[in-house]
Amino acid sequence: MNYRHLGRTGVKVSPLCLGTMNFGVQADEAASFAIMDQALELGINFFDTANVYGWQLGEGITEKMIGRWLAQGGGRREKIVLATKVNGKMGSGPNDERLSAYHIRRACEDSLRRLQTDHIDLYIMHHVDRATPWEEIWQAMEQLVREGKITYVGSSSFAGWHIALAQCTAIGRHMMGLVAEQSIYSLAERKIEMEVIPACRHLGIGLTCWSPLRGGVLAGVLEKIKKGTMVRGSDHWGGPFLAIKQNRDRVEAYESLCREIGEPPAVVGLAWLLQRPVVTAPIIGPRTAEQLSGSMRALAVTLADDVLARLNEIWPGPGAEAPEAYHGFY
Repeated sequence: MNYRHLGRTGVKVSPLCLGTMNFGVQADEAASFAIMDQALELGINFFDTANVYGWQLGEGITEKMIGRWLAQGGGRREKIVLATKVNGKMGSGPNDERLSAYHIRRACEDSLRRLQTDHIDLYIMHHVDRATPWEEIWQAMEQLVREGKITYVGSSSFAGWHIALAQCTAIGRHMMGLVAEQSIYSLAERKIEMEVIPACRHLGIGLTCWSPLRGGVLAGVLEKIKKGTMVRGSDHWGGPFLAIKQNRDRVEAYESLCREIGEPPAVVGLAWLLQRPVVTAPIIGPRTAEQLSGSMRALAVTLADDVLARLNEIWPGPGAEAPEAYHGFY
């Protein structure tokens, strides 16, 4: 396993991050425990979760499940870099969501209790909060760092200017600020190449990618539809996307190219991300141990320049960074 630095930090994480959004939803506790045990055996040390996962208001089902896994001991907690998130709605009260200092403090304490740990390695703001000033957010995060309850701070689904503003405010407080951004990014979803990726590169912020296979669209969706083996709701992800002829044509060309080079579409999609600048790790969300094993193949695949060029033709990005991408003058 060739570990990578998380952004500009000294900590090293695996180039695949274990996402746990399916735990307690599409994977029961036994399956989830087996996936986490196997991840450790395979050298994956980067685990990502969120207080809202499990999708029952205020319950923190996935965090509790991870906490019970950690409580088994055996050095589990010491072997992983653990990320969880704050911002999502965790109750019916007016202060049970977002990024007020009031909510951040309570949400962190609740996550620590559910996870059965005394610290969170990477505490991620799950989304921007336009109503809370950055001075207040950083005051709360700074206090949690001082207390040893969190080590690093990250963001998720921020725009490039949100990242820049957050970092400028942190620098003014003599804080390290953001070390990682978690964005939707894949061959089929490349908008962040305009502003988010340049911001991350300039500021030394690592990028983790959620939905790296675009909800299964890049995982051989047409072949699975043909065989009747689709598991995740294609009506939500694949259906509307494939209903657009241009998208379906691209998926057909993509799957054809994958057959030509002899690699599964999911492996090609992950391998492409692993070769992108700034990317620290795609976030994989296996429902089974077998899916986890299959994802590991991406670490052994290096896509040749001609294959990368063909992928870029099938799935063209914005063509340039902003502002050039806005007016087409490259």
